[in-house]
Amino acid sequence: MQIDNTSFSDISIFHHEEEFSIFHKLNFTKTVGGREWLRKFFSEPHNDLKKIVGTQKVIRTFMEHISQWPTDISNGTVLVMDKFLDYSLDTISENPASLNNLTYRWLHFEDYSMLKYSVPHFADFYRGVRKIVELLDGLDLPPAIQLYVDRITGILREQPLQKLSETQHEQRFSPRQNLYFGYHLRGRYKTNTLELIDIFSRFDAWYSMAVAVKTYKLSFPEFTEQQTPMVNAKGLYHILLPKPVAYDMYMSPEHNFLFLTGANMAGKSTLIKALGSAVFLAHTGMGVPAEHMRLTLFDGLISNINVVDNIARGESYFFNEVQRIKNTIEKINDGKKWLVLIDELFKGTNVQDAMKCSLAVIKGLIKIKNSLFVLSTHLYEIGEELKNYSNISFRYFETDVTDEQLKFSYQLKEGVSNDRIGYVILKREKVVEMLDKL
Repeated sequence: MQIDNTSFSDISIFHHEEEFSIFHKLNFTKTVGGREWLRKFFSEPHNDLKKIVGTQKVIRTFMEHISQWPTDISNGTVLVMDKFLDYSLDTISENPASLNNLTYRWLHFEDYSMLKYSVPHFADFYRGVRKIVELLDGLDLPPAIQLYVDRITGILREQPLQKLSETQHEQRFSPRQNLYFGYHLRGRYKTNTLELIDIFSRFDAWYSMAVAVKTYKLSFPEFTEQQTPMVNAKGLYHILLPKPVAYDMYMSPEHNFLFLTGANMAGKSTLIKALGSAVFLAHTGMGVPAEHMRLTLFDGLISNINVVDNIARGESYFFNEVQRIKNTIEKINDGKKWLVLIDELFKGTNVQDAMKCSLAVIKGLIKIKNSLFVLSTHLYEIGEELKNYSNISFRYFETDVTDEQLKFSYQLKEGVSNDRIGYVILKREKVVEMLDKL
């Protein structure tokens, strides 16, 4: 599924402040390599249903074995291994009884100290990957996973590596054993070890996805194969919120444009981002934050949410809004299935101009039948002119105002909002009173 950096940021998949990113929340990897593979999985959502279903199967399989997952391998384990393999170690003899090896501890004291410290970490690693193979043995695995399992099994047949994998936790090694393993790990089996680290990193990423699905009770979406786009979500919520409110949403070619209104803080942006992030996660093969979700495969997701100006280039906010819309039209005019998310269109110009521009954009976009659109706006007035278009659905978030106190239900209702609460907030926050005293 195509998605650009702006959309990644808009729907909070990645964020420069990590605690505000979905990637950060769902990251349960134990190693840096696993984290990088997880980032790669998130950076390249699938555009093939077989790959999505395959990833779902992998995650389901790993979920069944979370409690048995080996704890031998930590990020520190891998760091020590990497450092040892890159370390400029004095040569170890192949013959354990050679004079070089008999005197290695004394004549190469620093190198032997490095060797003595590192070998137990290699033992932890090889013991850990062996446990993973044992967990997955005999299961009906997707071909890609089975390939890695078979590769690990083949490498562990090599006698020195097999011996390492059969060691006991916190086992102490004799000088002869340290030199024996050091010789083989630095020589013939260095490439094998690096290959296994990469394979384990992938497993670590899939393990993380399984833990995230189980921890947050995410549900695996069901994909429908059809030519036209569709999303049907029950109990959809935003995963970053501590106490989210769930929504039910249904969009299809007959109603492929959602015109969303309501006051600030009422829930419009949250709904848009919840939908976008759920569709994204579905295309990575992960579970989604919803009670149930059924959807088609989308070719792309594009958003227009957090547009900014660019002072260095002399570009105004409105100019960049126009450029983003232009970019959106160029992308989605390809006959493919897109999910298009637009939050508060044309905030960078006056109301009358914004209404005229918004109407022009909406009337153009609704000609594209093979994509789904969600657009929020404060320009309630333009809703009346759009009611003749049968494929536009009108929903709003209601705000109750009592004694200058705002109450949000965060529930979608049929129709167009009439809320005008800007002055109420200005008055409630004593700004009007402060101005009167100037």
